[in-house]
This record gives sequence, structure tokens and C-alpha cells, in this order.
Amino acid sequence: MVEIDTSTSPKESLETTTVQSPTSSSKYSKHIVLTTYPGQSGIDPVPLKWGAPDATSRGPVVVSRSGALIKRRNAMGAHGGSYSIYNALAIAAGDLDSDFRPDFRNTEPTFNFPWQPAWADKTKIVSMDPYGHDIVNQFREEINAGWDIRPTMAVTRANMKLSEIGEAIRDGQLEVDGSIVVDSSGEVRVTKVAVEPVWYLPGVAERFGVDEPTLRRTLFEHTGGSYPELITRPDLKIFLPPIGGLTVYIFGPPERVSDEKVKLALRIHDECNGSDVFQSDICTCRPYLAFGIREAIREAQNGGSGVVIYFRKEGRALGEVTKYLVYNARKRGGDTADKYFTRTENIAGFEM
Repeated sequence: MVEIDTSTSPKESLETTTVQSPTSSSKYSKHIVLTTYPGQSGIDPVPLKWGAPDATSRGPVVVSRSGALIKRRNAMGAHGGSYSIYNALAIAAGDLDSDFRPDFRNTEPTFNFPWQPAWADKTKIVSMDPYGHDIVNQFREEINAGWDIRPTMAVTRANMKLSEIGEAIRDGQLEVDGSIVVDSSGEVRVTKVAVEPVWYLPGVAERFGVDEPTLRRTLFEHTGGSYPELITRPDLKIFLPPIGGLTVYIFGPPERVSDEKVKLALRIHDECNGSDVFQSDICTCRPYLAFGIREAIREAQNGGSGVVIYFRKEGRALGEVTKYLVYNARKRGGDTADKYFTRTENIAGFEM
């Protein structure tokens, strides 16, 4: 049998409801905590000060519900966005232990971005953790003590190859320099930065011109009430939303990105699976992406910096289902897609 905590206030005595146990065995506690409240017995969130001058004084982002951390969390949501759901499926199926934690040793960045003033300004970066790429080093002591702290960024080196870049080389629009453009086939060296969203809710609310309680209530309602602590824990200011992140492709030396003395060619691109991957004629997004990559390479070859930011939010977060419905409406002479588009482009903080 499983006990569910249904108390509606920290001042109320604990009330429990008994429900039928699932048919499969479970390694979780029989007492389910649905939500918590500030000031509730045992609640002691790890201190976190967004906009602090360094990672140590800022503190780690802790969202884990495992063990004693359920009372020490200082953030809501889950690492990995939609991946957390697939991870849960693997655990439910018995393929992973319920307390499984990835081993992040030897995963440090291949390039350490120099500290930037924007990292210490809570008004500049509100949708990602500027220290999220280096938690293995910054919070090693806490991790070794058993805390479930995870990176929200990863920095690696790679080669990429696009047919359009090969064509640009053959047409004389790009040169093979052996450093950025490796060869005449169009192979290009690139630094990749994968970023998961980490929202500082007061900053996100300010970007959208709303008050924080309105933002929190709206997020709660339109995620089906999935995150009750958006309402019950106003002291928790960090939210890891269940959405896709973004990938930053840097052409040329990464240190040039923050150098105001050199030119920067930048393309911000929302995912379009139909065009970007399958080159469907229903969209014309891939040519814009290819053009952005070409210009980013060109600027890097000229001594500047080239950056392409690829948002994993299909069609400005419409998703493919709604996006294709919009196409159908357009083909039949219906309304445009304007009323479906969101304004999520406004919340990102790209300072590296």
C-alpha cells in the first residue's frame, strides 16, 4: 500500500490517503510527498543566489528528490527536459535502478570559457546556468558527498559536414584553410555547446513584462498542474522546464566570441525538422540555416567569430503537429500561423 501526503498547508497535521499498490514491485518509499512548503518541518533548501560573482558563492542547482535532498532542493523541474521522461520509463521497466546517477567524471569541457561580467548579473542571463558547464569542478566536494548535481551544459569539439558548404567551396565562396575548413569536401571544425534550460523565474517574468506570481500560476495551469511547487514554494526561484534546449555551434577560436574588438556573424535558428533534416519543400528553413553557417565560417576565416544557435523547439515551439495543421490551413486559404506563434525567443541569455 502507498501513503499519499494530501496536506494542504504546513500548519495542518499530516493526513494520508491509502491507495492500491501497483502490481510491480517498487523501490520507492511508500510515503509520497506531493508538494512542500516554505517553513515546513525539515525544509532547508541549499542556498542559491542567482547573479553571484562565482559558482561557489552562487551555489549549485539542486532539483533531485532522492533521499534527504527532497528537503534540500532549491529548484523545481528535472534535468534533461523530455529525456527525464524516457529515463523514468527505463527505471519503471527495471532497466535502471531508481537511484541511478550518471557518472560525470572525465566529462569536463574541452574549452573553458573565460568568466564574463554577465555571469554575475541576474538581469543578463535568465534562462540558462552560466556555470552549468563546469559543475564537476565547481561542486566536486558536494558531488563526492553524494549530492545529485548535474551539468546543464556540455562543451566539446567536433567536425561537421554540410553539402551546401562543399558547394560553396567549389563555387569559390569559401576557401579551404586547413584550420576551420578542413578540406574541399566541406568538412568544418567546430566547437559545440549543448545547453539545457535553467530558468530564473523573476528574470523570465521581467523579460515578458509580467509579475512573477502570474508567470508561476500560468506555468502551473498549462503544464496540467505538474509542478505544484510553482505555487506552494515561492521561495524556489529556479525552474528546469520539460522542454528542449539549444546547441551553439562556434566557428573559429571560441575565445573570440566575447571579444568586442572582432566582428561576430550570428544566426539564431529555430528547429525545422522537415526542412533542416529531410529538406522537405513544405518549408524553406534549411537554406537560411546553410547561409548562416556559411557566413559564420566566412567571418571566422576573416579573423572574426561565427556562431549559429540552434533552438530545439520545432517551429518556434509550435511542434510538428500544430505546424503541419497550420500548413494545411494555409493551403486551403485559411488563416496565417501568426496566432499560433509564441514569444519564447525573448527569454534566452546568450552571453558566454
